Amino acid sequence: MSQIDAEKIDGSDFDKLSRATEQEQRSERLVDVSEAIRYRKRAQSAEQKQTTLEQELNQSRAEVERLNKSLSNMTVERQLIDKLSASGVRDLEAAVIIGKARLEADKQATAADVVAQLKKEKGYLFADNNFAGAAGSKTSGVKDRLSPTAGLLERTAKRAAKTGSRTDLQEYLRTRRSFM
Repeated sequence: MSQIDAEKIDGSDFDKLSRATEQEQRSERLVDVSEAIRYRKRAQSAEQKQTTLEQELNQSRAEVERLNKSLSNMTVERQLIDKLSASGVRDLEAAVIIGKARLEADKQATAADVVAQLKKEKGYLFADNNFAGAAGSKTSGVKDRLSPTAGLLERTAKRAAKTGSRTDLQEYLRTRRSFM
């Protein structure tokens, strides 16, 4: 065989090889396109999932923030109720409403400060002062159900408990001894 024949054979083999590589490239392109489509779909679904998860996270954060505010308000209200109850408030609801309004107005104030301020300014809310309220003593038309002597004993007991003085306590004990 001559060189030309060898080149012809090599050329035909070359054609076969080039056709085979073209077919492989076409099949690779087809595979690449289908994989690209699949990857694109996966990426889109991942992005959608990411956005929904971000929205859920934002909602959860907002809920946590709202619950923290609610908890802090409840804690402040509970402290205020405890301080007001310890100081002997008559109308707890009214005192709590006024106290909460003052606490919101002055962020630096504490529950104890507000209770002290309420005692000074609105003494009628507390039981330990001598304000004659609307529900004070009975009118002259209403009679005591107790006998006059039991009423005297009850009055001296109340006075001794209210003032806490030894003389009032001694007077109560003398009255009690004389009736029993």
